[in-house]
Amino acid sequence: MGKVHSEIADGLRTFLEAQHVFFVATAPSSTDGHVNCSPKGLDAFRVLDPRTVAYIDFVGSGVETVAHARENGRIVLLFCAFEGPPKIVRLHGRATVLEPSDADFERLAPAFAHDPRLAVRAIVRVAVTRISDSCGYAVPLYGYQGPREQLPAWTERKGAAGIEAYKREKNSASIDGLPGLARQTTTAGGGPERPPRPRRRAL
Repeated sequence: MGKVHSEIADGLRTFLEAQHVFFVATAPSSTDGHVNCSPKGLDAFRVLDPRTVAYIDFVGSGVETVAHARENGRIVLLFCAFEGPPKIVRLHGRATVLEPSDADFERLAPAFAHDPRLAVRAIVRVAVTRISDSCGYAVPLYGYQGPREQLPAWTERKGAAGIEAYKREKNSASIDGLPGLARQTTTAGGGPERPPRPRRRAL
């Protein structure tokens, strides 16, 4: 039922990039710190090579994943098939946070083609150390209706200055007091504007 893969082959890549939502889990090094799990969407995920993935981190009300990744790098991404045949994939690895002023951010940004109205605070790059799948028989079927409009609308209402102030207030430290964003800079769109690519259905 379950299998460990040596790399992200083409079939697995097709499955991962077809999912409309995935989940990211991290934890601080302290045993009394708060474990975090966050949902991600909005066409933010890319497979860079058979052992490296990345996703865009949009501005939000918390900064737990960024703070934990900066402290210890541990991360796991989980993908579930909500349409089509059941499947769960977990990608364990080591995360690096790339902010807009980092050279690697500029190099990776063109790989993403998300809504250019969204404010991007970082790209999280993951060196994958373990790739596994499992059955997913207990995951229910859901039909995808489309992306929500609240985040781009909120970003436009805030404006550039408002977004920077929001990040200073909300993204400087985790709920356990770990450092969050290293620099208070944001890019709108995170790369050249391109039309969204067609979404492939889950295998």
